[in-house]
Amino acid sequence: MTDTRDDATPDHPSGAAPRPDGSASSAWRTMARMARPRPTRANVFAALLALALGFALATQVRQTNQQGLEQLREDELVRILDDVTQDSARLGNDARALEVTRDRLLSGADTSQEALKAAQDRVDTLGILAGTVPAQGPGIIVTIQDPGHKVTSALLLDTLQELRDAGAEAVQIGNVRVVASTYFTDVSGGVEVSGVRVDQPYVIRAIGDSDTMASAMDIPGGVTESVRQLGASSVVENKNVVAIPALHPLDQPRYARPVPSPTTSSR
Repeated sequence: MTDTRDDATPDHPSGAAPRPDGSASSAWRTMARMARPRPTRANVFAALLALALGFALATQVRQTNQQGLEQLREDELVRILDDVTQDSARLGNDARALEVTRDRLLSGADTSQEALKAAQDRVDTLGILAGTVPAQGPGIIVTIQDPGHKVTSALLLDTLQELRDAGAEAVQIGNVRVVASTYFTDVSGGVEVSGVRVDQPYVIRAIGDSDTMASAMDIPGGVTESVRQLGASSVVENKNVVAIPALHPLDQPRYARPVPSPTTSSR
């Protein structure tokens, strides 16, 4: 018997299109349920850790941004402002002095003598800074009495730093001339300055603006208050002339050598 059906005719009855299988949508629903977060202990713990980490990072950033002048007390801010003002005034005076010397040298009038005087002034300045020549001038004398032997090398170092910040140009502690390489050491019953024992009372001579240096000693939280808290006492005397006779021996450098000046042939 011959089959008369057309090959293109679909096998579905009534010629209806096939319905999509519902298994695909069911699979998607199952995956959605699996991906849905579940309030388990692990998830809750991880969320708490994330919150704690975020809070710590925010706090650290805030503290970092606030570090600086915002954390200083009023007296510390006043001290910093005074130091900046004094440094500015000192640098201004130095600049004006150098400009006067430059103008004299460029004027051509008695150039050789002006150059010699400028060189000698420079030698004197370097000698004072290096502690190789005696010095005198207005300043203060600080006397620290320490019957309980509570004053340490750290306090003397703080005193020296206060004086330098206040513009001290030459300093002597006991019989020791203070220079850039000066160091302080605690020893039994006292203090050594650059290896030399300094006996009580500690007498500190400083040349500079006497009013400024005296005020630096008496600022809140400064040297005078620190000495008083240790049961010791300090007296600051303003003097029109303070003599600093102690000298610092000039040691020959072991390693440092001056850089040779370039010659015309080597240029």
